[in-house]
Amino acid sequence: MSDSSHTVDSFRRLEREIVECKRCPRLVDWRESFAANPRRSFQGEAYWARPVPGFGDPSARLDVVGLAPAAHGANRTGRMFTGDRSGDWLFDALFRAGYANQPSSTSADDGLVLSGVWVSATVHCAPPSNKPSPAERDACMEFFSREIDLLTELRVIVVLGQFAHQALSAFYDIRPRPRFSHLAEFPLPDEKTMLCSYHPSQQNTFTKTLTKEMFDAVFERARELGA
Repeated sequence: MSDSSHTVDSFRRLEREIVECKRCPRLVDWRESFAANPRRSFQGEAYWARPVPGFGDPSARLDVVGLAPAAHGANRTGRMFTGDRSGDWLFDALFRAGYANQPSSTSADDGLVLSGVWVSATVHCAPPSNKPSPAERDACMEFFSREIDLLTELRVIVVLGQFAHQALSAFYDIRPRPRFSHLAEFPLPDEKTMLCSYHPSQQNTFTKTLTKEMFDAVFERARELGA
């Protein structure tokens, strides 16, 4: 078996294990409750309602890590950041930066192709109030670790928001934890770089805490760092 075939098989095996995971009863109940009671605008749609794996280019030099799937976004579509307004911002920015072939993503089979980037989250299930517990974060850490190991070309990890920043700092056991701020960057022990961005949540984009120019600057800097 070639190295590329082995890598693809390893990603598929990891994806299956993520999708089948039921380690966190609170998250299982929460994600499934939205499938049973969909928002009016999504009535009649079959929700994914399972853990959402990362996706993208297995040869990625850039990893974009969010918090967790949105209850009516990726928890509905089955693909990370797809089908919600945060995803609209992310994929539009990736398109402008040359990492995506189209500026939006509405479903798992809409033709989106990512090049040079992998998209994932610290927690793979939609959490209540977008707030996973530390234990729920830690339960997903094994998946995150394996994902990082499989992304052998990885150079830059963009963390979207403070939760992802804290999770990555904990994963690498960085002490003292570096201070989070937009465009802050920190060297990681394995010669990668952590690059921070405000999360493209509606709270941040509507208030102009995060603008398109600020978001574009993150991916411009990622390119400069070798991604």
